[in-house]
Amino acid sequence: MKFAGKVWVFGDDLNTDAMYPGFAMKMDPPEAAKHIFYEVRPGWTDEVSAGDIVMAGKNFGVGSSRPVAALFAELGVAGLVAEEFNSLFFRNAVNAGLPAMTVPDATTVFSDGDVGTFDLSDGSWSNENTGAAGTVPKLPELILDIIASGGLLPRLAAQGYVPDELGDVLRSSTVAMRSAGSGA
Repeated sequence: MKFAGKVWVFGDDLNTDAMYPGFAMKMDPPEAAKHIFYEVRPGWTDEVSAGDIVMAGKNFGVGSSRPVAALFAELGVAGLVAEEFNSLFFRNAVNAGLPAMTVPDATTVFSDGDVGTFDLSDGSWSNENTGAAGTVPKLPELILDIIASGGLLPRLAAQGYVPDELGDVLRSSTVAMRSAGSGA
């Protein structure tokens, strides 16, 4: 399960409240997504492209459990990489079907604009610009299966725990945002 793309590097202690400002919480997901990093890097959503990767340092996603991962998916972000994730934020990403990988020293190995390739299946990563590469421990099969299914709710639908006719609805960013705080 690979994801690759242009990397956007952010620092440590990136708070979900700063990523997803309060005023945007009243908006529908497509509109709310346009305000990610409003306080941290104004105008970023005008620069990011589908397939890009968000990278951060330590404690990525600290703060409240705002469902930012679903908004990243709404923007078409291919995946998240961090030196260390806040555990609730990591699980919100998984539940939304957004690939996430922990790479120690990621922000010293990558710079804004580098192209990174990350493979959750074997834990490998590489910086295509510099040639730096390495491996990290592979994620558990259950987590990989949830991500491959498009998130927790679509996986539950595929397993028959919710009606099949809800499959497309469960893949929507609105549902992902409403259920982001639920862990499995």
